[in-house]
Amino acid sequence: MTKAVEFYFDVGSPATYLAWTQLPTIVQETGSEIEYRPMLLGGVFQATGNRSPMEVPAKGQYMQDDLQRFARRYGVPFRHNPHFPINTLALMRMVLGLQLREPQRMVPFVDAVCRAIWVDGRNMNDPATVAEVLQQAGFAPEQMLALANDPAIKDDLKAATQEAVARGVFGAPTFFVGGEMFWGQDRLDFVKEALQ
Repeated sequence: MTKAVEFYFDVGSPATYLAWTQLPTIVQETGSEIEYRPMLLGGVFQATGNRSPMEVPAKGQYMQDDLQRFARRYGVPFRHNPHFPINTLALMRMVLGLQLREPQRMVPFVDAVCRAIWVDGRNMNDPATVAEVLQQAGFAPEQMLALANDPAIKDDLKAATQEAVARGVFGAPTFFVGGEMFWGQDRLDFVKEALQ
């Protein structure tokens, strides 16, 4: 049986973006697969009492520097988004909606959104910018907005977020290999070991 890493994520997390760039190589090298688990990080924070490290000034500055170090190590482009934090509610509904209805389009969608937020510094809080980014990536903005407003998808994202919290998730990204949980993109070496 192929081993899998469950990947709990929200595109509004810079650490999620860095993990997103590295996981495909890790699963290829270990002969495993990724089980994507979209969730709403804001909902996780609310349920667990956690908050973004960026809300603590000294820690936020350290995190920005550390994320840059990891981006250099991984050889991937990264810049802190000047519009951070991004309200990802609609975006994560779109992610989950695609996963459920057009799974082959989910990864290209997340690629485009992550690039817009964490490479190009786009303001994904602005609906017009979101529409432009989606259009350029080959997604019909009206269709994606309809997905984000679908009551079933709204309920599914709430349920997915509640499930994450019930499993002990308190931040993003979080990984499970078997029953073992790992939090943070800086734990990918442990994820890789567990998959081997």
